[in-house]
Formats: sequence, C-alpha cells, structure tokens
Amino acid sequence: MIVGGSMSGLLTGLLLRKRGWEVDVYERVASELSGRGAGIVAQADLIARLRAIGLDTHDLGVEVTTRQILEADGRVADRLECAQTLTAWERLYRLLRDAFPPARYHRGRGLAGLEQTDAGVVARFADGGTAQADLLVGADGIRSTVRHACDPAIVPLYAGYVAWRSLLDESDFSPAARADLFELMTFCLPPGEQFLGYPVAGPDDDLRRGHRRYNIVWYRPADEGGKLRELLTDETGTTHAISIPPPLLRRAAIAELMDDARRLLAPQLADLVALMDEPILQPIYDLEAKRLAFGRVAIVGDAACVARPHVAAGVAKAADDAAALVDAVAEADDVPAALRAFEAARLPVNRRIVERARHLGAYLQASQTAETGCSDAPVLYERGQREVFCGLTG
Repeated sequence: MIVGGSMSGLLTGLLLRKRGWEVDVYERVASELSGRGAGIVAQADLIARLRAIGLDTHDLGVEVTTRQILEADGRVADRLECAQTLTAWERLYRLLRDAFPPARYHRGRGLAGLEQTDAGVVARFADGGTAQADLLVGADGIRSTVRHACDPAIVPLYAGYVAWRSLLDESDFSPAARADLFELMTFCLPPGEQFLGYPVAGPDDDLRRGHRRYNIVWYRPADEGGKLRELLTDETGTTHAISIPPPLLRRAAIAELMDDARRLLAPQLADLVALMDEPILQPIYDLEAKRLAFGRVAIVGDAACVARPHVAAGVAKAADDAAALVDAVAEADDVPAALRAFEAARLPVNRRIVERARHLGAYLQASQTAETGCSDAPVLYERGQREVFCGLTG
C-alpha cells in the first residue's frame, strides 16, 4: 500500500503494478488533487520513465528552445539555446491518475498510525479503518506522516527565502509581450532575487496557441522570524505555520509585491506580475532524511528528500526513487533487506541533489552578501548568476 496519491505515489504504484504487485493508494485529501500554480520542467529521464510505464508522452507540454536574461531596464543581457519540455502539474498528474485503477485509489483516507510485524504492515486511518500489506510506501510529501511515524527527528529546514508563483493565461498577454516572452524561458536576476517565467499547457492540457498559460516563479528573501512570519499572517492576524492559502494573503503583501516588481524587474516582467490576481506564496525548504527504509516501510519522493526548486528535479527524482524501490523489491523474498538495498542506493543520490540545489540557491545569499560589502561576494554573485541561468533551473 502507498500512502500519498500525488506524483511519487502514483509513479511508485504504476511501476509496482507493472512488476505484478497488487497496489492500493491511500490519499488524505478527499477531493481531487490540484497543483494550482505549479509548472514543471519535464527532464528527459522523467519522460523516459513515463514511457517505460507505457504512458503516452506525446504533447506532454510546451517545447522551448531558448533561455534569456533581461536586465532591469528590459534589455536582453544574454541568450542560451537549451531545448526543454515545460509542462504543468495538472497535465502530468492527470496522465498518471488516469493510468491507475480508480477502484484502487482511495481518497479521504488519512494515515493515523502504523504497526509492523514479521509478516506485514498494518495501517490505521483517521476514519477508523485499517489495511494490511507486505510493503508500505510513504509518498506523502514534505510533511510526511509516514516519515514522522518512523523518524520524527527529520524536519524541513527553511532556506531563508520564498517563491511567489502564478499561472497566467496566454490570452492576457499583449501582442508585444507574447512576441518577446511567451516562447522562451526568461530570467531576471535582481541582487538577492531570481525571477523566471515559461509557457506551459493551458486548462485541460490545451496546447493550442492563445490557450496556453505562463508559469511565473519569483524567489525573494524573507527572514524566518520577521518577513516570513509577516507574509504568513492573514488579515485577521492569524499566522499560518507552513504556508498560507492564496485567498488569505494580505492585500498589503500583494501590493508590496507589485510595487517591488516595478522597482526591481524588467518593465515587461513587472507588467506580468501586475496580472497575478491571486499569487501563491511558497516558503522554500530543504529536507534530507537520513534513513529511507524502516523494516517493511520505505519513503520516497518529497517524503524522503526535498531539494530547492532550482534544479527542477522534484518529479524526476520521485520517478527515480520509485524505479529504484521497485527494482529492489520486485522479486525479493526478504522485503526489509530489499528496502535496505534501496536505501543504500538512493541516499547518496539524494545528498547530491540537495547539495546541488543549495549551491544554486546560494546565489541568492551571495547576492545579499554583495550588498553588505563582502570582498568575495561580487565574484560569487556573477558566477552564481551565470550558473543559475545555465543550470537545470525550473
């Protein structure tokens, strides 16, 4: 059984089914999942994994061949040829969800606890029900209930900055903005910040010109005890612990975002920010579990490791986690031993991904340090600026 019915859970479930396992997925949320405001860079290895499951990746997303950096005055500072497939969370999720048997996907079943025996794992759900299996996979995200039950010491660590996200309709673009921006991945890099935007499919996976959407991500510093707390506090004075629902964002915070866009970003990008009717605030966290296997229980995807988004590796890493887990247990007589082998294979990979993402994210800290006069900071800033632009940023 798999706890968590999003990307990593569905990827693991589909791969296990392909190898002959009976699989049930248990998702805490009762309604259909939504990845509002999320764009995804579909890496080549992710596309290969999807094809190996037997999924049709034709028209997975928008094909973009060029990246550009805009200066604050709107001039093009640099361009780089870099072919990529850019898709939306909903497009990829729907592809996986439709491939998984509906009768085996159980919504509104939040995990309350689990017990292990030599013969299997018993899961207890918040609705009072139970289920038993030979293997339990925790694919329930950064705040994983499964991980907390097995290793409560591992918690997310705030990285010191947030991302503002939004999806804009292509139809909202002026003809000039569509010509200058829409077919490219565009960066703007004010000191201590990073803005990027790129096209993705429109609603219902629509790839027709004029019907697509544009994914915006703007990384901005926010100290944990000050600015972050302020951003997570709604109009009633309630401070939210992890994130804040978009409708509850204070209007003053959004107005400040619009004002800062005019002050810091290229004019054509500030115009896009002005179109963000209900932006999403995403605090950025690092998470790296030191263990992935606990007897007959394993954790994958964001439950096991969360790297900052700069490496665009979230879903691709989840697919690799799933493939490694399935390879380890597919023909195994000893499930705990197989999971230990999975853990030994994936922990070093997770560590490299987290370190790489921190390295790219350090560009933001280096930029901030540059403003304080650190002698090495300007060099770090210029090097980081180029590396962010050329790296697998998404």
